[in-house]
Amino acid sequence: MKIIPQNRPHIKEFSKQARSYEEFNIIQKKAAKKLVESIKGKPKRILDIGCGNGEVYKNIDWEMELFIGVDLSSNMCNLHPKNGKTKIICENFENEKLYKELKRLAPFDIVISSSALQWAEDLDKTLSYISPLADKWALSIFCDKTFETIRKISNLPSFLPSKEEVVKTALKYKKNSSFQTVEYRLFFPDNLSKFRYIKKSGVSGGKRRLSFRETKKLIENYPLPYLEFEVVYIT
Repeated sequence: MKIIPQNRPHIKEFSKQARSYEEFNIIQKKAAKKLVESIKGKPKRILDIGCGNGEVYKNIDWEMELFIGVDLSSNMCNLHPKNGKTKIICENFENEKLYKELKRLAPFDIVISSSALQWAEDLDKTLSYISPLADKWALSIFCDKTFETIRKISNLPSFLPSKEEVVKTALKYKKNSSFQTVEYRLFFPDNLSKFRYIKKSGVSGGKRRLSFRETKKLIENYPLPYLEFEVVYIT
């Protein structure tokens, strides 16, 4: 087990211009790219849990025999790149029945999941389904220091798991896992741009937790020029 010291995370900073709203998943894209780059070798049979519109797939630059992607959103599944070696399954990745189907296609060389498992209602159970399907995995999970300042100002509970919880649960199923914590800062020209990004990026889970008046007050008083994100990478 290799854990980067939790009190000294790696910090990456990016700038988001107010007029360039064509892409709202900047950090998710960074996470997918970093995750694929961390993979050793060129696995031929890949399972992607929470595949979305294909960010992981787009970063794979080697020939594969089989790529299985799973995502609950039919819109995302429709957007995912496809060819004769891909199979996209539109299903909840917490559904136990899904894994009975996936076992018939196993073993995979690796299971990948980028920016999805933080939404699992039961991370422990989900990893128990995923772990037997491959000896190796590569996971990126958003953790509770994401939007930390917003939570502190508004007294909201975290809607994301802690990195300690993620590490403990992952080690339960693959004891030789390595971990890296990366904190990202995404800069904006003004506070309104920040909160538009939160709404449209999907990082907040699409849940409204503040009233209009509370949101307005938060926008007016948010003290930082950036939004905070915390991602734990597991390989």
